[in-house]
Amino acid sequence: MTGRLYVVATPIGNLDDVTSRATTVLRDVDCVAAEDTRRTAILLKHIGASPRLVSYREENHARAAKGLIAALVDGAKIALVSDAGTPAISDPGVALVRDAIAAGVDVVPIPGVSAVTAVLSAAGISCGSFRFVGFLARSGRRRKDEIKRIAGSDEATVLFESPHRIATTLGDLAAACGAARGVCVAREVTKVHEEWVRGTLGDVADPFAKGTATVRGEFVVVVAGAEAGADADAGADAGADAGAGADASDRDVIDALATELGVARRIVYAVANRLRSRWAR
Repeated sequence: MTGRLYVVATPIGNLDDVTSRATTVLRDVDCVAAEDTRRTAILLKHIGASPRLVSYREENHARAAKGLIAALVDGAKIALVSDAGTPAISDPGVALVRDAIAAGVDVVPIPGVSAVTAVLSAAGISCGSFRFVGFLARSGRRRKDEIKRIAGSDEATVLFESPHRIATTLGDLAAACGAARGVCVAREVTKVHEEWVRGTLGDVADPFAKGTATVRGEFVVVVAGAEAGADADAGADAGADAGAGADASDRDVIDALATELGVARRIVYAVANRLRSRWAR
C-alpha cells in the first residue's frame, strides 16, 4: 500500500496561525519535506512535533524528490511544507506533487494560511476575480510583458516582491498602469513589524522612490484592475492634449500633469518616457 503526501499550509509569520489539523498531521507523519529545515524546525518545536526533516528546495528538489517518492511508494506518510504559507504555489513543491500523482500516491491538501488570500481580504480592492503572478521577472522583455499584462488586465493582480526590487517594481507599475491606479502594499503580514500602505500607485510609489519607505521584509502587492484607473488615465490624456494645444514645453506638460494628478513629477516623467519609446517603435 502506498503512503500519502500531505500538502500542509503553515503560518506566514505568527506561529499561532497554524491550524489544529496541520498540527495533528505534522505530529503524525514520518517526515517533513521543507524548503528551509531551520525555519520549519521552529514551527515543529512550537507545536511539539518531531518528525524527520528533509531538505526540499529549488536547488535540490529534483534529487530530493527521488528519495521522497520512493518512500511514499513504500508506504511513508510525508508532509510537504514551504517556507511560509501554502506549498506548491510559487515554489518547487508543485514538482513533488506532480511526481506523487504520477506514482499513484494519494495527495491530500491541509488548507490554512495563504499570503495571497490574507492580503486580498484586507487590501480594500475589488477582487471578484484576480490574477496571481508570483514574483515578476527581474529584467528584460519578459518583465516588460508581465507588467504590460498587469496594466491591461481588468482583474486585480497579486504579486510578491523582495525588498531589493520593491521600489523599482512600484515605479514600473505606476508608469505602465497610470499613477491613479489603486494599489495595496503589505509588508511582513502577521509578523511583529506588519505594515499596510493603500492608495494610488503614484502616492504609494513615491516614498519608495525617495527612499523614505521601510523596505525590509517580504512584500505582497495587490494592483487594482484596469477599469478602476480608466477615468484617471483618460483625465491624464486630456491634460496632455490641453498642454500640447497651448504650445507648452514637455517640462510644462509634465509639471501640469503632476499637479493635476497629485503625484511626484518623476512618476509622470517615467510614464512620458515609456510612451515615447512605445511611439518610436
